[in-house]
Amino acid sequence: MITLAFDTCLDKMYAVLKRDGNILSSRIVENKDNKYHSAFLISTLQEILSENNIKPQNINLIAVNIGPGSFTGIRACVTVARVMAQQLNCKTAGISSLEILAQLAKKNPLVALDARKNCAYLYCDGEIKGAVQLEKVQEIIKSGNYTVITDDKLKPLLGGISYQSENYQLGEILADLAEKKDDEGNWRKLKPLYIQPPPGV
Repeated sequence: MITLAFDTCLDKMYAVLKRDGNILSSRIVENKDNKYHSAFLISTLQEILSENNIKPQNINLIAVNIGPGSFTGIRACVTVARVMAQQLNCKTAGISSLEILAQLAKKNPLVALDARKNCAYLYCDGEIKGAVQLEKVQEIIKSGNYTVITDDKLKPLLGGISYQSENYQLGEILADLAEKKDDEGNWRKLKPLYIQPPPGV
């Protein structure tokens, strides 16, 4: 089985190619020269396929982060995955960035990402809670024995670990979660996870 996983929703782009459980390529791409990292998505995918002598039609599963995160990044990720899966007739799997980041915790994860408007996108107790007021998030953290995963902006307020502090292999986590996901994998069902509406809507 060949899995191509990519994520342009967070502050870096992740691209991973796996075959039969083995990682063939794993890339982390940052913003360059005022260009958002998603601008390099197609060229990066072409490179890792070419370097490993794998043709696009051999891909069995395309895995992507569906959000929350950058609206531009979510749209890029999901659109490319849907077009590729339709053309290649392969399965797709969408995983939330909150579920991906929860894997960084060894136990009882609570993931809180900046959602602006004094809110955080919250994942705890095994489910996505939505966009929650920061004061409420602080109360939840105090009420339980959570391992807090957050971003650089909210870390001073919430404590815990910022996923931006190190180059965590989030693309590899995405690929692993997608391969374990048990669904039909139809590209038509792959949709962005917009917890809040995009700007201007």
